[in-house]
Amino acid sequence: MRKKVLKLVVTFHTTADAMAVEKVCQEQHVPGRLIPVPRSISAGCGLAWCSPLEEREQLMKVLQAGGIEQEALHECMV
Repeated sequence: MRKKVLKLVVTFHTTADAMAVEKVCQEQHVPGRLIPVPRSISAGCGLAWCSPLEEREQLMKVLQAGGIEQEALHECMV
């Protein structure tokens, strides 16, 4: 079982936005992965991007440059 650590979790309104962030982050070498939305968070599409906390600034730049709209940002144990 994976040890839970504090991570940045970005939720999205649509599955298309979640899939777009995965593609853009892979292209820009931003670490992270798509995960099911944790139970402690409510989100529209059920998918979220999970990334190390220290990647917040880079991730926000990538989302803005790609025109990807996030629903919310959370810091939670994942």
